[in-house]
Amino acid sequence: MRTLCAAPGTPSPAAPGPAVAAAGPSPAASTSAASGPARTRGRRSAGQASLEYLGMLPFLLLIALAGIQLGIAAYCGSQAGTAARTAARTAALPGAEGGQGPGRTAGENAVSGWVDPDISFPVDSDATVTAEATVRIPSVLPGVHLFGPVHRDATMPKEDWTP
Repeated sequence: MRTLCAAPGTPSPAAPGPAVAAAGPSPAASTSAASGPARTRGRRSAGQASLEYLGMLPFLLLIALAGIQLGIAAYCGSQAGTAARTAARTAALPGAEGGQGPGRTAGENAVSGWVDPDISFPVDSDATVTAEATVRIPSVLPGVHLFGPVHRDATMPKEDWTP
């Protein structure tokens, strides 16, 4: 009579021979023995990623606030330049439309409402008008002022419309 054998390299179910002994302990035995310490380590590290994220959160917020503060500083510099150019251009106009009063008003109206520039005319000659705009940079964090005010100036030639 003929006996059916298992695949080559696997032991026959009838006679566990040296192949079983060489293979070592069964996979079920190794998982049950190793699962004890592995579970203990897994339980100790549960929530570790959350704690690491909470530890990094202040640094992430600080970097975000620094980026916002730099953006506000750049915007205030741009607005100061706009106010100075507009004030100088308007002050250079002849007649009642020009002069320091209308130039100051035009410079203040040319920028955003929350910027509030301080416009002065330090140099006024017969040929040119110079306007200087100073804008205070607001702080993202109250009480912490990292930047001083921004100063921009612009010089425009006076227009002469005499015939």
